[in-house]
Amino acid sequence: MGHHHHNHAHGSSKNIRSAFLLNTIFAFIELFGGIYVNSVAIVSDAIHDFGDSISLGVAYWFEKKSVKKANAAYSYGYRRFSVLGAMFTVLVLSVSSVLIIIESVKRLSNPQMPDVKGMIVFACLGVFFNTLAFLRVHKGGSVNEKVVSLHFIEDILGWIAVLVGSIIMFFKEIPILDVLLSLGISLYILFNVYKNLKYIFNIILQGVPENIDVGKLKADLLSVNEVRGIHDLHMWSMDGDYNVGSVHLVIKDEIVGVKDVTNIKKQIRSLAKQNHLDHLTIELERASEECLDGC
Repeated sequence: MGHHHHNHAHGSSKNIRSAFLLNTIFAFIELFGGIYVNSVAIVSDAIHDFGDSISLGVAYWFEKKSVKKANAAYSYGYRRFSVLGAMFTVLVLSVSSVLIIIESVKRLSNPQMPDVKGMIVFACLGVFFNTLAFLRVHKGGSVNEKVVSLHFIEDILGWIAVLVGSIIMFFKEIPILDVLLSLGISLYILFNVYKNLKYIFNIILQGVPENIDVGKLKADLLSVNEVRGIHDLHMWSMDGDYNVGSVHLVIKDEIVGVKDVTNIKKQIRSLAKQNHLDHLTIELERASEECLDGC
């Protein structure tokens, strides 16, 4: 399992690095192009993309750090560093979106007509570059990759909106539409930042992982013939991908052999993995025994 996670995390960091390079190249193209075609929507997105590049660079560093194995300082390993990378990304997105909204509101009173043909070209480039970056990270399992891939979906949708708006302005002069697009994209990003923050906080606060059905897990564990009861069941995620937990199982009094106990644990761990629990610590108690943890 450790080797599998190392390979997965190594792949995640390479994917984020590729996304970082694509995003940075396009941000430079976008900044100069946005100034050239006089589009506040494109310049705003360029600023937003430079913020993304910073957050992607930091996310890449955290993702590389997350593959380090457990030691005396971090007994669970460094997987939570991936979550820190995701947290940094959403914070950068929040700040850049608020700054863009402030600038767009200022422009509402004096909107300027952009170079519509140039906008159409950059909108097509935006869809192309962001789709390439999305394809690098969209299959990722870590919370870092999930947040990054969700963001690239937002960018693709944003550029599609710019493309539609610029086509409308090509046929009819509506300069305020450029500013409204900038506002709309930023508000949409903030909405998704909120959703991502909820997901991240669920991990940090050790909430039950979203992909685990507690009722089904309990039913599956109780289906083992030797198990009489379950209590003190806990589960949490290290990074949105690797889930851990602990449980106290009450077993029949007549079970005394090491072989029987080993067999029960094998069955329980197999069922736990089927329910997306990668690592489960098991405490066995006999029916006549009192739980020493006071549970």
